[in-house]
Amino acid sequence: MYLQSIMSNTIKKLRSHAANMITIGNLAFGGAAIMATMNDSYTFSVLFIFVAGLLDRFDGMVARKFHVESELGKQLDSMSDIISFGVAPALLMYSLILHEYSLIGMAFTVIYIACGAFRLARFNISESNGFFTGLPITVAGVILTLSYFAIEFIPSVSYMFLTIILALLMISTFTLRKV
Repeated sequence: MYLQSIMSNTIKKLRSHAANMITIGNLAFGGAAIMATMNDSYTFSVLFIFVAGLLDRFDGMVARKFHVESELGKQLDSMSDIISFGVAPALLMYSLILHEYSLIGMAFTVIYIACGAFRLARFNISESNGFFTGLPITVAGVILTLSYFAIEFIPSVSYMFLTIILALLMISTFTLRKV
């Protein structure tokens, strides 16, 4: 009976932390992507951002399945997302291409990150209504990261436009239905 009680409590604790552990995995892969970029390991950076995206897709699902949604989890998710889909893709593109444009490239990189942070802050204070307002940072980050595969085929100036367009879409007020 005592062992059964211990097992039951352990399972409850694991369930209550499962979603947050997945979110921390998202953050860890985002941090690893930044470090990979700093070490010129761009392919690994891309891979780590995509793994972070997979983890981001599942943390909310796990929280809802185990009925452990929390304000802490929501805040942790946003902090992870700014690293994995804001800073990591922006730094990747800055290191690969945007640095060629000196201060303008740096400014566009910072604007992208700032718009992502604004988008997440707006999301955190809004009521859930089944819609996203503006392009989710996860989508923007994955698009920016996917553009890595087109570097050899499109002019580098295109990345200036892509970065600023994604930034503006994140802070725009159009709505998208959540899936």
